[in-house]
Amino acid sequence: MRRKLEGEQAETPSPRPPAPRGTASPVIYDALKQDILNLTLSPGDPLDETGLSERFGTSRTPVREALVRLVAEGLASTLPNRNTIVSVLDFSSLPPYLDALTLLYRVSTRLAAERRTVADLDAISAAQARFAEAVAREDALAMLHTNRDFHLAIAAAGQNPYYTEFFARLLNEGMRLLRLYYRRFDDRLPPRYVDEHEGLIEAIAMQNPDLAEVLGGEHAVQIVTQLQSLMVPSLGGHISLSARA
Repeated sequence: MRRKLEGEQAETPSPRPPAPRGTASPVIYDALKQDILNLTLSPGDPLDETGLSERFGTSRTPVREALVRLVAEGLASTLPNRNTIVSVLDFSSLPPYLDALTLLYRVSTRLAAERRTVADLDAISAAQARFAEAVAREDALAMLHTNRDFHLAIAAAGQNPYYTEFFARLLNEGMRLLRLYYRRFDDRLPPRYVDEHEGLIEAIAMQNPDLAEVLGGEHAVQIVTQLQSLMVPSLGGHISLSARA
């Protein structure tokens, strides 16, 4: 079921000049992904191959290749009639999604505190620096990507590829919701949200898994709280991850 997002106005994506031969598919993919994440293309909007090939001045083949990538990332969906649309935001699935997301914030920070290396800390800090820079520029799309990179760097430090892969999937699926979260602040995030990342880094550097888990959970819950009109609180906060449990 498609639900229009409150306050959103449909915009017509601007035509783009033809891409150089051999580069069309990545260019189309990047442009459509930006339009989807920025909500210029709304959930449920059609992604017509013919119209898109006219927009980008290409044949339908690179358009089709770009759409396949978007479908694989969950940003687009192929219907039974083989038409492709921007994936809808299924609000009925939010409770289990938030449960899993909150739990993975906690798991990733806890394991990172237990297993991180100096190289891991360097990678996490570098990702945080890019996120802070994007926040300072008020660049919402850059904030989306650098925030994802920051949390995946933490997950990688936990040295469990299954958790990292699952967390990447959850973060990818939630990028449009996070875009709404940023819009709540007119893309001007308060400094405390950057500071929360610094707190996670400190707990990981101290190798304090209990503190890291608590801070990871709190970081997830405050995001959920900012989107109360769209979401319900996560159920994952009560599950103990301590080895003593």
